[in-house]
Amino acid sequence: QVQLVESGGGLVQAGGSLRLSCAASGLTFSNYAMGWFRQAPGEEREFVAAISRSGDTITYTNSVKGRFTISRANAKNTVYLQMNSLKPEDTALYYCAADDTIVGRTTDRSYDYWGQGTQVTVSS
Repeated sequence: QVQLVESGGGLVQAGGSLRLSCAASGLTFSNYAMGWFRQAPGEEREFVAAISRSGDTITYTNSVKGRFTISRANAKNTVYLQMNSLKPEDTALYYCAADDTIVGRTTDRSYDYWGQGTQVTVSS
């Protein structure tokens, strides 16, 4: 059984920081590119960031460039999303996902496994 478990969400004020973690099990972690997506109430799921199997190729959506950093620790089967300078528009349920490809893609349809999500709320 494959499990992706997110943690690290919470309530922060605008300008604050959070570090999300996603712990994977039941799969060969290093064989998967990993991605982060988010979904706000009433909106479609949105791509946030992706990282390749080896961590050498990283993609961000424009709205988080310079503020968010995705990384992975293959020895720990964990992918991270460091979020700085948070804005109220970042408020969403954040999901991690695993993509059986070398480089993570930007469409959620490309991902094979999903976590349950962790809530990030940024107050004004």
